[in-house]
Amino acid sequence: MTHPFFHRPFTRAVKAGGDATWAVTRLAVRSSLVVPRLAADALGRRLMPEPPYDRVPAGRTVRLRGRGSTFVVDVPGPTPDAPVVVLLHGLACTAYLNWFPVLGALADRYRVVAFDQRWHGRGIASERFRIEDCADDAVAVLDALGIDRALFAGYSLGGFVAQETWHRHPDRVAGLVLASTARNGQGRLQERLFFPVLAATMNPVSRHAAARVEQLAQSLPLTPDVELTDLTSWGLAQVRSTSGWAYPEVVNAVGHFDSAPWIGGVDVPTAVVVTERDRAIPTRRQHRLAAAVPGARVFSAPGGHASVVLDAARWLPVFEKALEDVWRRAGRDVALTTDRRGDVSAG
Repeated sequence: MTHPFFHRPFTRAVKAGGDATWAVTRLAVRSSLVVPRLAADALGRRLMPEPPYDRVPAGRTVRLRGRGSTFVVDVPGPTPDAPVVVLLHGLACTAYLNWFPVLGALADRYRVVAFDQRWHGRGIASERFRIEDCADDAVAVLDALGIDRALFAGYSLGGFVAQETWHRHPDRVAGLVLASTARNGQGRLQERLFFPVLAATMNPVSRHAAARVEQLAQSLPLTPDVELTDLTSWGLAQVRSTSGWAYPEVVNAVGHFDSAPWIGGVDVPTAVVVTERDRAIPTRRQHRLAAAVPGARVFSAPGGHASVVLDAARWLPVFEKALEDVWRRAGRDVALTTDRRGDVSAG
């Protein structure tokens, strides 16, 4: 995978913004290289328990009417009327990479739906990355699968998307589980200074970035490997399925997300899973999110921001308790299906 930092159109556009722009953007782009590589290296060193299964559930390509195609994993629950949980992954991840430790465990109780968000993996290719579009994609996936309402569980970036899904489509959201996330992407002064610079930097190169993201997506096999026998190689393949060109664009969207003006109106059962040693999204901001949502309940996990993968043995029980709490408060309407089915094509 060739990172955009090493492409001349990108570097010329960034340098045109001045020395400050160049320095800040170089730091962000280098971070987008280091984080996924560290995660993959951690997988290789077995800092997490072995997954309980030797493979993940197979998925398929789903065409979302009027939007494009994405890769969807739809795991049946124990009964046809099992509650539906939609899992929304984080930045630089895929549905598999973020959620593979939990898919099997959750399927014992829920129908589990996860998909690659746009600009990630086998997700939708678009001119720009907008969290509002991601929220609309999530509802389009429900339509394609014939699902009326669901619990939405979002991790980090996915938590922003889950909030926005309720904001734009409240009739489709029966409950929320918001994990390792916040009300906004800007808290500290450095962040408030950084994101305007990043936005100015990305605008001149956004079309080129989108083209490179689509180019990589088109080159991928139609379906990813589901075997976990070599977890290191499998994890690296998942990391590499997202173009490095996507990271600055997505980080820019995260930095401009702000649910503070309306998050207090959330009227569905909500749980906030707080990673208590989180440095990517500080714990205090996760608690502020919980305090802003009426009736939200806090479930504390002891690890850091990558706990869903690197500390799955301790994180999963906390997440399951949060889901169960929301499900009990949401009621049976979560599992209703309708005739909203869209176009589906098997990959």
